[in-house]
This record gives sequence, C-alpha cells and structure tokens, in this order.
Amino acid sequence: MSGVRIRPGGGGDVAAVLAMFDSAVAWLVSRGITGQWGDRPFTGDARRTEQVERWAGGGGLRIAEVDGEPAGCLSVGSPAAYVQPAQVPELYVQALVVDRRFPGRGVGAALLDRALAEAGERGAEVLRVDCYAGGDGRLVRWYEEWGFEREAPFTVGEWPGMVLRRPVRP
Repeated sequence: MSGVRIRPGGGGDVAAVLAMFDSAVAWLVSRGITGQWGDRPFTGDARRTEQVERWAGGGGLRIAEVDGEPAGCLSVGSPAAYVQPAQVPELYVQALVVDRRFPGRGVGAALLDRALAEAGERGAEVLRVDCYAGGDGRLVRWYEEWGFEREAPFTVGEWPGMVLRRPVRP
C-alpha cells in the first residue's frame, strides 16, 4: 500500500469521483456485469452527480491518490435510508470505488483501513457497509476477506444487497 495517500475530499473532487465510477462501470460491463451499477457512465447522470455532491459536501469524502492522481474514493457517514441503523455506535461506508487505472495498488485496502481507523477515532463500535450481493457474490466475499461479517440481506427494487459489519478494535 506504499504510495497511496489519502486526503479529505470536497466539491472540487466531484468530477474525479464520477470518473472513478465511470471506469468501474466500464470494467464491470466489459465482464458482462451490469447488475451492480448499471451499464451507463455516472458522468452526465444528474442523480449520480447529486449523490456525489452530497458525499463531497457531507464531510466524509476521502480521496486516495497514487502518484498525485485520484485513484479511489471512500465516503463515510450514516447508513442509507434502506438500511436499519446499528444498535451500537457505528460508522457507515456509504461508497467505495477504485479507478480501474490502478488495479492491484492497494487503493481499496488503504481506503478500508482509513475507514476502520476513522471509526475508532469517532468512538464507533462497528464499521458497516452495504454492497451488491448479486451475480456470483464476489463483492460480498471480498468484504469478508477484509474481516467483515454478513449482517442482513436486503433488496432495493430488484437490486440484491448485503449489509456487512466489522467490529472496531482500539
């Protein structure tokens, strides 16, 4: 993970974050996976832009850089409306994406490590996240490899998701 620098994000990062999602969508589509984020770029989609602007203005956006280039982002805060709040103090991963120009550089791991550290700094007992649980379940397993445990499946419309949790240890 050397070479990955994480900094606070803000309004000036909206275009870069949208581009990160665009690269991830293009990569997923090239593999026939359209269930997670669809098959269209985030850039130019007013709803997606508003979502990223909310993250940028909410104080929880973090940008990972590799050699000074935006390589991934993380947004932390409260859970989405479709997720039940935890029964203990929590920090919620609202978004995590790595630009596909930076595979295997430890960007996702650095961002999750930052989220876990920030959860501890804020006095949270758990770090939670939700993710796409369709297809072959690979994304859920990826989070499990990082120490998350399945908490509850859910659906939004026809979109299958899974809430996962990881204890925060001092």
